[in-house]
Amino acid sequence: MHRSTAWRVAAAALIVSGLAGGTILAQAANVTGDWTFSVQTDQGSGTPAITFKQDGEAITGTYAGTFGSANLKGTVKGSAIEFSFTADAQGQAVDSVYRGTVDKDTMKGTVAIAGGQLNGTFTASRKK
Repeated sequence: MHRSTAWRVAAAALIVSGLAGGTILAQAANVTGDWTFSVQTDQGSGTPAITFKQDGEAITGTYAGTFGSANLKGTVKGSAIEFSFTADAQGQAVDSVYRGTVDKDTMKGTVAIAGGQLNGTFTASRKK
């Protein structure tokens, strides 16, 4: 095998293994900034404001909405986002978990509130 052919084969194998493992090309979407969410559940809807700060795949931030204000934490892996927070709703701790996908300045996905006792969907857009 010629040297240039061997190099092409090795490069192709590296690319294929990276695609299969998702490690070479999977770069986390950047969600840092202020976002406006639209949340829909069977019990009603809301438009919380969420601010994210991202460090690699880790995200932190704040939620401000129906359940008051709360700190959040989560991850962004490729285009997948997941974050959660616990808020105080009239003296009761209410956990919320958001899971979805990021596409540049928009997001969409699902939300589970109070351990899944209340479920819904969300869309979001980055404030400009």
